[in-house]
Amino acid sequence: MSKICSLSGKKTNNAYSISHSHVKTKKKQHVNLHNKRVWSTKKNSWIKIKISTKVIKSLNKLKI
Repeated sequence: MSKICSLSGKKTNNAYSISHSHVKTKKKQHVNLHNKRVWSTKKNSWIKIKISTKVIKSLNKLKI
């Protein structure tokens, strides 16, 4: 499965790892994803989704 948050749409970011001598090597910054079981008020049932930790903190604001 892809490393994309299902609610916010966050995905991996391309970046550089910079050493002390300022040599740049490419790296990827992955999203901190978790499989979470969330209660949906619209469907009135439990849903299993893959979401980032930042979205988990703000689940009450989103009201899925």
